Amino acid sequence: MTNNKILDDISQLMTNAMGVAQGAKDEAQTAMSSMMDRWLADRDFVTREEFDAVRAMAQKAREENDALAVRIAALEAKK
Repeated sequence: MTNNKILDDISQLMTNAMGVAQGAKDEAQTAMSSMMDRWLADRDFVTREEFDAVRAMAQKAREENDALAVRIAALEAKK
């Protein structure tokens, strides 16, 4: 019976230690993520979503520019 109590106590201690370790890991990940977010924000980096939006706008502008160049060429050819 004493053996079981000791094993139960050790088991409970290990379970608690693992919980503390997991909590520390989660806290460290949150702190690192927060620090990286601040560092990136200080450097004026754009997010992937912002980059993709600007890229799509640039692509559309290029396509419109190409279409206008074709129209201008056609109008000049009529002269």
